[in-house]
Amino acid sequence: MDSKGASPDNVYVSDAVTTAAKILVVGHFAVGKTTFIGSLSEIPPLRTEEKMTQASVDHDDLKGAPDKETTTVALDFGRLTLSDELVLYLFGTPGQHRFVQVWEDMTHGALGALLLVDPSRLAETFPVIDLVEKHGLEFAIAVNSFGPQGQYPEREIREALDLLPDTPVVYCDARDQASSAEALIALVRHLLTRAA
Repeated sequence: MDSKGASPDNVYVSDAVTTAAKILVVGHFAVGKTTFIGSLSEIPPLRTEEKMTQASVDHDDLKGAPDKETTTVALDFGRLTLSDELVLYLFGTPGQHRFVQVWEDMTHGALGALLLVDPSRLAETFPVIDLVEKHGLEFAIAVNSFGPQGQYPEREIREALDLLPDTPVVYCDARDQASSAEALIALVRHLLTRAA
């Protein structure tokens, strides 16, 4: 599962694949969705990043990501083959409210959503949870922790986000392939449990 570039052999989906599943990677602005998909995708991910300009000053709060210079304006897309028969298509949504229509359009056909959370900006997660629930998507929480300062006890995360007891909460580093894979596995297990 090499996400750093596709060889000519893995650019196209194998003819053996019989099942494809659409998974959304959602979260607020600057939470790490683009990075997450980039760490997992077996093909070069499609990114619709644009340089942030003066026009976004009144719209994009950079308090949690002061060094951010680009933002997703439509979607991120990656692919992950899980077996000879099954492939996951990962769709990353834009995080700003002004792109809600794009976000809502992407929910069509999605099996579920992995909701990335920045523990230092939990309040920004509530509008995303509202959208996920509004569209009836099953979801798991992936707390994107970039270091020890981001480690909050699961109980506190659950309480702060008012999560149902069966909503999975996992910790990950979106920059790390293995860590991102564990978060995705938690979502897939949850989806399988709910489908049973």
